[in-house]
Amino acid sequence: MKIDNRIISKENTPYIIAELSANHNGSLDRAFKSILAAKEAGADAVKIQTYTADTMTIDCDKDEFQITGGLWDGYSLYNLYKEAHTPYEWHKPLFDYAKKLGITIFSTPFDETAVDLLEELETPAYKIASFEMTDLPLVKYVAQTKKPMIISTGIANLEEITETVEVARQNGCKDLILLHCISSYPAPAEQSNLKTIPDLAKRFGVLAGLSDHTMGTTVATTSIALGACVVEKHFTLSRSDKGPDSEFSLEPKELKQLCIDTKIAWHSLGQAGYIKKEAEKVNVKYRRSIYAIKDIKKGDKLTKNNIKRIRPGLGLESKYYEEILNKFAKHDITRGTPISFDIII
Repeated sequence: MKIDNRIISKENTPYIIAELSANHNGSLDRAFKSILAAKEAGADAVKIQTYTADTMTIDCDKDEFQITGGLWDGYSLYNLYKEAHTPYEWHKPLFDYAKKLGITIFSTPFDETAVDLLEELETPAYKIASFEMTDLPLVKYVAQTKKPMIISTGIANLEEITETVEVARQNGCKDLILLHCISSYPAPAEQSNLKTIPDLAKRFGVLAGLSDHTMGTTVATTSIALGACVVEKHFTLSRSDKGPDSEFSLEPKELKQLCIDTKIAWHSLGQAGYIKKEAEKVNVKYRRSIYAIKDIKKGDKLTKNNIKRIRPGLGLESKYYEEILNKFAKHDITRGTPISFDIII
């Protein structure tokens, strides 16, 4: 499949998404600088989120609308989303700037009005967040755009993922990627269960990847070995600047390293096989083989005292050692000569 003419497949290097989320910290200028930093770090795409506090929830004092514990302890849902949202009026300038830089930009819509805005901006793809994955009317609405969809599966069970995939496909989505995700912020690495990635790909016949909220880049890089074609990581200019999502976000140098390391990991997978690799061929001569370790006169017997299995590897292979013991030299053999069948009888 393609997003903005970039092929995403197992045969191509991993597709790296820098998730800006709330890390603009309320500043459009910071959002611009973040897009530039993502481009310079080597990310394939930058992603934003399209919602307002009023499209996410209601301003309500009841307990279930309050966040207790974790990174956002003390916030109400409404106040968190009011602080973290990317204003709708920023979207066109952000899309225009990303296009000018040559980096793909798309977004996660959280309701139908967000989809309508993103359609006006000609978004090349959509991301469905883990918490909206079971909002099947939204999934249906997005699928009907016929654009590529990337769906995070955090919190969801197998039945819910199956239902969401069916709705997406039944409503026109042809290009679908499922991201394994642990919806905890930050997420504990030991609960990552990366083996889910190939299982998602096999069960649903899709490309699979990882939306990673662990600290650092180790888990994300490791996911490539499990077949991840897409990696999404939250990204900030500086964690020290603070912000709703900064604690579990990568800084520019870390994002750059992620882009480098995931490509190295992908290239290292190669193909299963048992032929000599190109890089090895020059070193074949340093294998062990059979050499004269003393001067041997014509007619003398080859013994353990005058031949030995040593490096380098220009003599007979070591497997012939016992076979040639007690054979005789056809002519004088000097110390350091590789033994071959041509010089013994």
